[in-house]
Amino acid sequence: MTRGLTRRAVVAAAAGLAAPALAGDTRTSTLRFVPQRDLTWFDPTFWPFLETRNHAMMIYDTLFGTDAAGGVQPQMADGHVVEDGGRTWRIRLREGLLFHDGAPVLARDCVASILRWGAHNMMGQALMAATAEVLAPDDRTIVFRLERRFPMLAAALGAPGMASCVIMPARIAEGAEFHAIGESIGSGPFRFLAKERQAGRMLAYARHDGYVPRGSGVPSFTAGPKLAHFDRVEWHVMPDAGAALGALQSGMVDWWEGPPASAYPAIAGDRGLALRVHEHTGFIGTMRMNHLTFPFNDPEIRRAVLPAVDQDGFMLAANGGGAAYRRAAVGFFTPQSPMASAAGMAALPMPPDVARARAALAATRYRGETVVVLGIADMPAPRAMAALGVEMMRRVGFTAELVEVPVAGLVPRLLRQQAGGAGGWNAVFGYWSGLDQWHPGMHRYLSADGTASEVGWPTSQALEAMRRTWLAAPDLAAQRSVAADIQVQAFADVPYVPLGQWVRPTAYAAGLTGMLDGYPLFWNLRRG
Repeated sequence: MTRGLTRRAVVAAAAGLAAPALAGDTRTSTLRFVPQRDLTWFDPTFWPFLETRNHAMMIYDTLFGTDAAGGVQPQMADGHVVEDGGRTWRIRLREGLLFHDGAPVLARDCVASILRWGAHNMMGQALMAATAEVLAPDDRTIVFRLERRFPMLAAALGAPGMASCVIMPARIAEGAEFHAIGESIGSGPFRFLAKERQAGRMLAYARHDGYVPRGSGVPSFTAGPKLAHFDRVEWHVMPDAGAALGALQSGMVDWWEGPPASAYPAIAGDRGLALRVHEHTGFIGTMRMNHLTFPFNDPEIRRAVLPAVDQDGFMLAANGGGAAYRRAAVGFFTPQSPMASAAGMAALPMPPDVARARAALAATRYRGETVVVLGIADMPAPRAMAALGVEMMRRVGFTAELVEVPVAGLVPRLLRQQAGGAGGWNAVFGYWSGLDQWHPGMHRYLSADGTASEVGWPTSQALEAMRRTWLAAPDLAAQRSVAADIQVQAFADVPYVPLGQWVRPTAYAAGLTGMLDGYPLFWNLRRG
């Protein structure tokens, strides 16, 4: 036995590890990580899956990084200058940057990557709308010629949320604006070992020996030197929580991304393990409606849901942990963000008022039509939120039907714009990283440009105009004022319903040092 484990638990843990990972003594040079889910979508640009983001930040790099305090710093960039009253930006690449295939990173690679990212990312689209052209006049210089000032250009290129502006070879990015790429080649501190992938079991990465970290600064979130101290990183997919706990306690794995609340006591009671919150912005629960079809194409019906929302109940269902791990009274921006405020929060009474919601719904033109609610069958948090959401909707007076789909089938179903009864959907419960709701420039669920927006397709000229005003705001005070107005308008338009925030501790061997705050990052880590 090891640290109180039963033989049965050790055997169960070993069964979850891919056999090649157990060959030889690689404990000092290999980091073993248990992700929340298997990685099934490798393209860093299109779909907002957290495991895709974590994979992308291992193997790709960005022109700018964001530190833990929200500051923007050069990363692949050596620096930049702003000319012509803010209408011309010149970004200079650091010397010696290499892709994983050995090719040098050139400015034209960066331009191709920026254009691909700009076709999809919300901040990228805003930047492209302000840009006349992006050029590569030489191998190390990227030039933005803007039609109007865009003060947040560096912040956009270094935004750390979903679908960051990662740099890939031009041969991969060019012509791939609207289809998935076939190769995972970047210039980041680790390279992906595609041939070693075992679907549903393991992924492997090797240190990129040609990586050139920044020569100065302090590692902080995605900024500063990215120093890879492990030769190899393995992701072991272990859906069974008991097996994952056994593997962690026995030392077979080093790090478990997101243990369930039921495992917290065992981890906290083991002196060889650490249980800590590193991702302080956590996750924001959401109820997204289909704005193209009845009943949620009617803003009065969308608003009728709000008084019944019990954010603390939704977060308890999603996380199951104690009160320290969840937060209610959450609006349309992450609570830790300077954009968060109490503006319009009376729309979400505490405690919830189901009678008020029933009366509001009864005053609309809703007459009992079936509402199809999607739940994600193989993701515990959104599945629990969907079940609770259906109960809430029924108490309000909706005829709600829960349809559970596996995550592999979620995207095709969400892309169907028709009503639930015609094979589409009316509402879906899920969550976003708190980073992705940090401010109006990157908040995809606040985009309200109809079918050009995120699935759900809300339309609000007022929200779109306010977002453009926010992007042009001259200082933090002006940004906060506009963000408060946006929140008030969002409670009127209801592009989605915020369900609260939860934070999730991660678990790892106590001897693992250097873990940075933020989502899982694999540089700066050491053993012992």
